[in-house]
Amino acid sequence: MDAQTFCRELERCKLSLYRLALGIVRNEADAEDAAARAVLRGFEARAGLRKPESFRPWLLRITANEAYAILRGRDRVAYLEELETEPAAPEPPEETDLWQAVLSLPESLRAVVTLYYYDGYSVRETAGILSLTEGAVKTRLSRARALLRKLLEKEDTL
Repeated sequence: MDAQTFCRELERCKLSLYRLALGIVRNEADAEDAAARAVLRGFEARAGLRKPESFRPWLLRITANEAYAILRGRDRVAYLEELETEPAAPEPPEETDLWQAVLSLPESLRAVVTLYYYDGYSVRETAGILSLTEGAVKTRLSRARALLRKLLEKEDTL
């Protein structure tokens, strides 16, 4: 794959990369870092991509790996945002009660929900991107729906 084709394909899926990374790390700066690292690694490895039609799942897999690597490294880093006492910046327009509920899910459920519901991947494709079995994806989706239902019902009663 040449550089121009890579960039054209990247434009089509950059929001999905960011959304997946944000769903995993739950921090905008880390999500941007994970997506940027994934783009760099993908660009460097683009010659090894055998099927150009699988570009998006391939790059999403790289993004998930980078996001999980950032999570593993968090124990060694103190974030300035966690130390600040000032109010946070206004939320982007995409922020909704549902998205906030998704971000509050356990890490193992967030990535599955993001890929399946927000990016429209099938159970099989989600399993491939996250290196899970299809059964594991179905189980995690079921658990996530149950947790989201509880979280959103709890908000409605407040």
